[in-house]
Amino acid sequence: MTNDGTDLHYLSATALAELVRSRKVGCLELLDHFLDRVQRHNPTLNAIIVLMAEQARECAREADAELARGDVRGPLHGVPMTIKESFDVAGTPSTWGVPELRDNVATEDSLAVRRLKQAGVTLFGKTNVPLMLSDWQSFNEIYGTTGNPWNTALTPGGSSGGSAAALAAGLTGIEAGSDIGASIRNPAHYCGVFGHKPTYAILPLTGHALPGSPVPPDISVIGPLARGADDLETATRIMAGPDTPDNAGWTLDLPAETRSAPGDFTVGVMLEASPCAQDNELTDQLQATVDRLAAAGVRIRETPGPVRDPARAHLVYLMLLRAATGSRLPASQIAEHRARAEASDPDDLSYGSIVDRAVTMSHQEWQAWNDERALLCREWAGFFESCDLLLTPVAASAAFPHDHEGERADRVIPINGSSEPTVDQLFWAGFPGVVYLPATAAPAGLTRSGLPCGLQIIGPHLADLRTIAFARMMEREIGGFVPPEGYA
Repeated sequence: MTNDGTDLHYLSATALAELVRSRKVGCLELLDHFLDRVQRHNPTLNAIIVLMAEQARECAREADAELARGDVRGPLHGVPMTIKESFDVAGTPSTWGVPELRDNVATEDSLAVRRLKQAGVTLFGKTNVPLMLSDWQSFNEIYGTTGNPWNTALTPGGSSGGSAAALAAGLTGIEAGSDIGASIRNPAHYCGVFGHKPTYAILPLTGHALPGSPVPPDISVIGPLARGADDLETATRIMAGPDTPDNAGWTLDLPAETRSAPGDFTVGVMLEASPCAQDNELTDQLQATVDRLAAAGVRIRETPGPVRDPARAHLVYLMLLRAATGSRLPASQIAEHRARAEASDPDDLSYGSIVDRAVTMSHQEWQAWNDERALLCREWAGFFESCDLLLTPVAASAAFPHDHEGERADRVIPINGSSEPTVDQLFWAGFPGVVYLPATAAPAGLTRSGLPCGLQIIGPHLADLRTIAFARMMEREIGGFVPPEGYA
């Protein structure tokens, strides 16, 4: 407990780092505080699935000794951290939830982990994921199921679901995840925390890969999750920048952001779209949030949206997404997809048929879809000539009940009293994702059912600090992270 009565475990990482630097709490003391909470609350949540307690205590003691000498390693000195299981951490398994990779133990840290450690974090555990990082839930045969801290019968999201659940329950100081289909953004939305999907390729994925997959897949990024917007900027700056051999010739210099007050921002708003049925409870809460932002001074611009044909844009995303994830499939599954694709009706645009075609398309076909993406990028660029940002939902609803039966493509979620395909909400994932744009998920209050939800803040290419600045303004003007009950 801090002097103002705030629980340590609900503070942002930057606030925790400041307490450490000012000697108001020790690094080992802070780590043990979080480890005690993990012992008490994680058995119910199952968010943290690998613990490195003694190794972390040794690092925390070293961090305390450095501080005693007047040395501060970086902006997150002494902050306890967990990280998504798919990141390589030396001496720990990186399974991606795949039973056959149970013994895939990393021999060295991923680049992101190295950079975070250099910035001072005390890494003490890894968090749960779904099989192959391919679900908006977080369950697998190795580690089991992670629950949502707001209601453990509901999903925390995926594939960075363990990350968001651990943050919301106050089990860790900061997190990092990955995102190709809202895998950072939807867990942040479902659990009521912040998440940032950066501009494509500015945070290297080195050490976040399946064995034998050294080339990062299209669309996929890594990025931070946190309880505060400042943490997103700090962690993004830490992890960003070229890896070898690029660092011999260029450096990353993200455009500075001077906008901070509500009146500094002109934003477009798009809360519904035909490719994705939207739950009214969520839409109403997001609209209420937009109304509060407008009342605070944000300039809302009426706009038809950034692209002329959202449904076509969604198809472009699905084709390129599934081409990227299809590269992970074994030859036997590729053959099955090819047989179905060849036998299908060319006019069949069902999700299954799209997947069949996407994972087996020729390079020439892929290039045609990539050309369409380039045209979409131009449409988005034109939109941002008159708007600083675009505000959209992250998903079709607030967190939904666990459902592990059958294939993901065949599952449904409750929307306005009926059932809609789970995969339809990939529309909001791919809207900025396919065109490589930054998108920040920021808490936007609670629905009528008392569940957290988030607003997706989409910005121009390389305007990561702008989307985060808007999230920071939201946090200041209308509120940010709210802890769930039961984890005091």
